[in-house]
Amino acid sequence: MDIAKELLKGNRLALSKAITAIENEYPEATEIMKEIYPHTGHAYVLGITGPPGAGKSTLTDKITRAYRAQGKTVGIVAVDPTSPFTGGAILGDRIRMNELTLDAGVFIRSMGTRGSLGGLSHKTADAVKAMDAFGKDIIIVETVGVGQSEVDIVKAADTTMVVLIPGMGDDIQAIKAGILEIGDLYCINKSDLDGADKLVREINMMLDLDSFMTDWRPPITKVIASQNEGIEELIGTVEKHRAYIEGNGELTRRRTKRTRDEMLDILNSGINNFVKGQIVDSGRLDEFVEKIRAHDTDPYTVVGGLMDEMLKK
Repeated sequence: MDIAKELLKGNRLALSKAITAIENEYPEATEIMKEIYPHTGHAYVLGITGPPGAGKSTLTDKITRAYRAQGKTVGIVAVDPTSPFTGGAILGDRIRMNELTLDAGVFIRSMGTRGSLGGLSHKTADAVKAMDAFGKDIIIVETVGVGQSEVDIVKAADTTMVVLIPGMGDDIQAIKAGILEIGDLYCINKSDLDGADKLVREINMMLDLDSFMTDWRPPITKVIASQNEGIEELIGTVEKHRAYIEGNGELTRRRTKRTRDEMLDILNSGINNFVKGQIVDSGRLDEFVEKIRAHDTDPYTVVGGLMDEMLKK
């Protein structure tokens, strides 16, 4: 099977194989990405993030259904923690979206964080591109919800939604986690719980103190995802933000920065793989470590010498 050509024809199996190749860094992954890249840039990417237990998966399910009702096709990348044993995703968000798997207009893929400190695998961006080239209109990236490191979502999304719920201990549980400041819009899920209005007021207070606020003030929408309440209004805020950043050029700026970041990630990955092959796998690293441990040399001299060697190659 020519995976790239079949993917561009709308073959779901080819899309699945492409993402597997991307995630596992198979040799053919780079060639697949080269072939499909000219067909990307059409999908709109919505990032959904927030603390664990906020109901992000249920919310993703309801948002997807609402977009499908509008006739739009949807891709979902659910980023889960990585199993330390298999390297695979261990929460399996697809379990919570079981009915959606029967919809031909929806494609769901769980991906492990693979140790990424940002809560997002560095391969997530390529998985999004594969779904984009496949023809999805909306791509939702739902993150693992680990707190401060969640800010990496902004590298992958056009619009970032922060999901919070009342009564989780801290008045605004996201402030210490550092994710409040990344939101283009806020969703208060489980808003039938006590403290929802208090949480809205406190988020508004934090937004009032934001010295970097633009003329876009992130809206706060209360929903009860499990009962499908407030979902249409929430999607309306997403579309308003989309129109806003498309109109003022911010979308182009965000995507330009994303391209820059992705190129640096690919470069760093290439350098790391080269170092692993030339220094680690060859056993030279252990030799250097022994010499440094015996104080026959120092790490700065060793690294300087290796850099000179690599640059000459």
